[in-house]
Amino acid sequence: MAVLTSRFADGLAVGTDLVETAEAAIRQALAGLSGRPDLVCFFICGDDADDVTRAGQRAMSLVSGAHVIGCSATGVIGDAQGVELKPSVSAWAASLGDAEVTTFALETLRTEDRFVVIGLPERGPEDRVAVLLADPYTFPTDAFVEHSGEVLGNLPIIGGLANALAGRDSVRLFADGETYTEGAIGVILGGSLNVSTVVSQGCRPIGPTMVVTRSEDNLLLELAGQPALARLEDIVSGLGEADRELVASGLQIGLAMDEYAERHERGDFLIRGVLGIDPEREAVAIGDVVEIGRTVRFQVRDAETADEDLYELLDDYVNQGGRVDGALLFSCNGRGSAMFGSADHDALAVRDTLGPIGVAGFFAAGELGPVAGQNHVHGFTASILVFSS
Repeated sequence: MAVLTSRFADGLAVGTDLVETAEAAIRQALAGLSGRPDLVCFFICGDDADDVTRAGQRAMSLVSGAHVIGCSATGVIGDAQGVELKPSVSAWAASLGDAEVTTFALETLRTEDRFVVIGLPERGPEDRVAVLLADPYTFPTDAFVEHSGEVLGNLPIIGGLANALAGRDSVRLFADGETYTEGAIGVILGGSLNVSTVVSQGCRPIGPTMVVTRSEDNLLLELAGQPALARLEDIVSGLGEADRELVASGLQIGLAMDEYAERHERGDFLIRGVLGIDPEREAVAIGDVVEIGRTVRFQVRDAETADEDLYELLDDYVNQGGRVDGALLFSCNGRGSAMFGSADHDALAVRDTLGPIGVAGFFAAGELGPVAGQNHVHGFTASILVFSS
């Protein structure tokens, strides 16, 4: 059943005939609008890449006159619920008034010494946000997003890495009538539009903040003047049993985004995974390159912390005032039932806090969103694009 709003609406359908399922989801979303659609987004979970392609093409044919983007996924979000690993389609439709909508498709070309991404539209002075859907197997998303400021300035990028039940070579991307089997697609929104991003990484700190005093590539060699591994062992030894289990199941590390802050607490860090240890060098390997002088703090993640973090960030947004009209939700495929025991958690959190608005999205293989004004690729994160009056 579609959510009725004046400007935004969503639809969700489940069924093995993906073409019929796509039709149902799109029609539900369109029926919820009081005006004509300017932008339609859809997300398709299916067992067969050809079926996904046909469903995507059918979905695009139903929204002629509107800009449209979409992708394949291993799970979809709509109608305040999530559906994982089942043939399903979610759709989201928006009437954006005088807003500027520019879709694009990106591809990568190799030169002698580097990759070059082509297809990005020129920046406009009134651009507000870019939504990006990328094939993680063929597009250098990490490098593109991390260096996006060089090309896009301070333009926020939000979105996710597409995936498919059949895995590599089965990812499909859709934009304005075209189907893509590699690269990335997206849309830049600008003009008279009020949008904000909410990025919930769902971690809490353990141990003290420490300055990196020696490092090499992605290896932390010394923290606060002592071997990094010894520092980590001291922290873990002081934890309770429950937190030690969280450390064993997936330790994280936070990179402080504001070195000048007096304190660094939950939400003040860019979260990266701890990949392993090097006992001989007493080093800790992490999923990023950290320069000497950077402030870091180890982190853990569990369902309770992730739940608190998401609700707290959404409540903070609501308390800023303004009426929320719609949202796009990109949730990690490691969240949902794997983390919370329910695929509905993030969708319900958005509905509980932002109200009965049009919300749709998908379970991504990596989430895109800004932290402290810089765009990043995340994991185990809920990235949300909020539209408000």
